[in-house]
Amino acid sequence: MNKALIAALPLIALAGCVDDRPGMPGPPPHRQCRAEPAQRFVGMPFTPQLQRRAQRVSGSRIVRVLYPGQAATMDYRVERLNIMIGERNIVRSISCG
Repeated sequence: MNKALIAALPLIALAGCVDDRPGMPGPPPHRQCRAEPAQRFVGMPFTPQLQRRAQRVSGSRIVRVLYPGQAATMDYRVERLNIMIGERNIVRSISCG
């Protein structure tokens, strides 16, 4: 057999493995969280209604409520609103990430 043909066989075999379909679409764009409009809730008692209102005005897709001493991951997510609760169930701070 010809050496060039032997060398070309793996390349020919690999050519059949190429995916010529259109690429998968990327993830949907994130709804960016804006903490500034939700700052009006700082100092108020935390309720599920307050959580929904804060999520709506911030434009966030996800809400994370953190209580005193509760562990939290350090991952940053642009679409997440963080509501930190202080003593007596009062909203201590609100941020994005």
